[in-house]
Amino acid sequence: MPESARAQESKPRAQIDPNKFAIVISGVGGEEIYSKKFASQAAKLYMALTDRLGFAAKNVILLTETAAGSAEDGIIESEKGAPAATARSTAEEVRKAFARVKGEARPDSQVLVVMIGHGSFDNQQPKFNLVGPDLAAQDYAALLDSLPTHRVVFVNCSSASGEFIKPLSGPGRIVITATRSGNEQNVTVFADYFIAALTDDAADADKNGRVSVLEAFNYATKLTADWYKQQGRLATEHALIDDNGDGVGHEDATGGDGLLAKTTYLDSKQIEEAKGDAALTELLARKQRIEESVEKLKARKDQMKSEEYEAELERLLVEMANVNQEIKARKK
Repeated sequence: MPESARAQESKPRAQIDPNKFAIVISGVGGEEIYSKKFASQAAKLYMALTDRLGFAAKNVILLTETAAGSAEDGIIESEKGAPAATARSTAEEVRKAFARVKGEARPDSQVLVVMIGHGSFDNQQPKFNLVGPDLAAQDYAALLDSLPTHRVVFVNCSSASGEFIKPLSGPGRIVITATRSGNEQNVTVFADYFIAALTDDAADADKNGRVSVLEAFNYATKLTADWYKQQGRLATEHALIDDNGDGVGHEDATGGDGLLAKTTYLDSKQIEEAKGDAALTELLARKQRIEESVEKLKARKDQMKSEEYEAELERLLVEMANVNQEIKARKK
C-alpha cells in the first residue's frame, strides 16, 4: 500500500459540521462498465465526505442509477462495504433532494453538488443523463436559485459539462466542469482525481493543512492532463472553474476566477479548531471573511490607484493581525 494511502487511513474521523450539505448524483452508465465506474466514484466521494470531511451522513443525499425506493423511504440497504444510496438518480428524486436541502439549509450553510456520469449537448441545451428524462443546465440553475444558502460548490464531472458554466454562474457560486465545452463528449476521468484531491495531502499546495476547492481543482486538472500524456492520448477534456459570477470559466485561476475557491474548504477544520467555543467560531469565520476580502482586493489592484490599494490592503492586514491575536488569546 502506498505511503499516502496509509497516511489517509491513519487519520481520525473528522468532526461533524451540521451546517454542510451535499447532493451526489451518479447518472446512467449506458454500459455496465460505466455504470460500475460511476457508482464506484460516487461511493468514494460519499465516504470522503462523511469520513474525512465532516459531513453528517444524514446531510449527504446519494442518488445512483440502480438504487430502489425513494428519498422519503430513508436510506436504502446497500452491498457490503458500499455506502447506502438514498434513491435512484431520476429527475423527480433530484428535485426532491434540492427541496430537502432547501428546507434544512440556512443562509450561512455550505452546499456541495457533484454530478458523476455522462452529459450531452445538442447545440442548444446541455444536459446530465439521469434515469428516465434528463434535466438541463437551466433546470439545475433554477434548483440552485431555490436554495437559501449564499455559498454553493457545484461540480459537474460529466462529458459536455462545460456548457453548464454560464447558466449556473452567480454570486457565491463555485462552478467546476470537467470539460471546457459541449463538444468534449468523451467519457471523462476528472472525477477520479477531483475526489482523490479532497483528502490527499499532496493537493495541499500552500501546506496550510487544508485542501481548498481551488487546490482540489488544480490538483485534479494536473493529474487529468498527466493521465492523457501517460496514455499517449490527445486530451479530450479540459476542466473549467468559474467563481466570480461572470459566466466565463477558465482552466486556471485567471480572469478573476479562483479567488472564492481559494478560500473555500469542504473540511471541518474550522469547527474542530473552535472546539465548541461560539466566540472562537465567530473569530475564525471573521478571519476567513478577511482572507476572502484580501484576495478580492488583489484581483482589483490594476483597477485602483496605487495609494488606494495600499491603504485598503494595510487596513485588511491590520484587521487580520488583530483577529489573529484575539484567536490566539481565546485558545489559551
